[in-house]
Amino acid sequence: MGVCFTVFKGSKTGEIVEATGRRDPGPTEVIVKISHCGLCGTDEHFFHNDQGLGHEGIGVITELGSAADVVSNFKLGDRVGMGWFYKFCGTCKYCLNGFSNTCVSPQCYGSHNQDQGCFGSFVAWDVSALFKIPDAIASEDAGPLMCGGATVFSALHTSGVRPGDRVGIVGVGGLGHLAIQFASKMGMDAVVFSSTTSKKETALNFGASEFYTAADLAEPGNVEKVDILLITSSVMPDLSTYYPVLAPRAQIYPLTASAEPINVTSLNLIMAGFRIVGSGVASAGTMQAMLAFAAKKGIKPQIEKFPLTKDGLVEAMARLREGKMRYRGVLVAPQ
Repeated sequence: MGVCFTVFKGSKTGEIVEATGRRDPGPTEVIVKISHCGLCGTDEHFFHNDQGLGHEGIGVITELGSAADVVSNFKLGDRVGMGWFYKFCGTCKYCLNGFSNTCVSPQCYGSHNQDQGCFGSFVAWDVSALFKIPDAIASEDAGPLMCGGATVFSALHTSGVRPGDRVGIVGVGGLGHLAIQFASKMGMDAVVFSSTTSKKETALNFGASEFYTAADLAEPGNVEKVDILLITSSVMPDLSTYYPVLAPRAQIYPLTASAEPINVTSLNLIMAGFRIVGSGVASAGTMQAMLAFAAKKGIKPQIEKFPLTKDGLVEAMARLREGKMRYRGVLVAPQ
């Protein structure tokens, strides 16, 4: 049967373009009618590409591919979410060992299926990278979890940190405010580092156990060392600032999407056994665990809503660029 859809695309000039397209579902794909889509800072990297935008989509399945119900348990009417990946191969050793986010031949946002995006009316999506949304999570809250939430949860879930460990979180923004909630609800001490005191009350309300600023880092002896450091700020900080508050063998997760080099010497890593760990969007298994945990513990983003229109997208993106978003933007499809 297939579906005709509208989608908002980038362009060489960076202007948002409304386009149309048509999709028939492949054998292992489903058609999803989009109701909400989170706005991620990473989207801006693609605004100068001729491609569909948006990768934190939530919607309802309206059509199944010929084999979709054979290789999955999805059915018509299911409320589902999708993120950075369109499809995992399912056969490489990384997929088979639970690390599908490092699949050797995935289909991803920005490189595949560029005719469509979650800033649109419908998408066709492979069931390997599609996730049922628990009833306890509202659709408007689910979108930001599909990338932002999955990114911070994945670092915590795979790092080996345990309840009682101290998790340092740099920044109280789109990623940071979710990291605070996940860490605290997992039984860890969420230790927040921010550039100013303006977000102290907000951080504590999200579940932070301690809050420090640059002035506090100037006297690191007053800060108990952290076992893991999640960098969620919009700009990569000078890591040397944080060395004095890192416990031996601490793990550093630079979750900020940046092309700038990280300034570190091997001596810094050797002497204390620090580890810098690359980590991005969650694997399929970790994504499912994240959604289940968020539903059980009532974790949700603080959001601002905008209409899923060209004007709404432009307004939301401008607010994000200006650093005024509190804390994740969500585009809502017209009813």
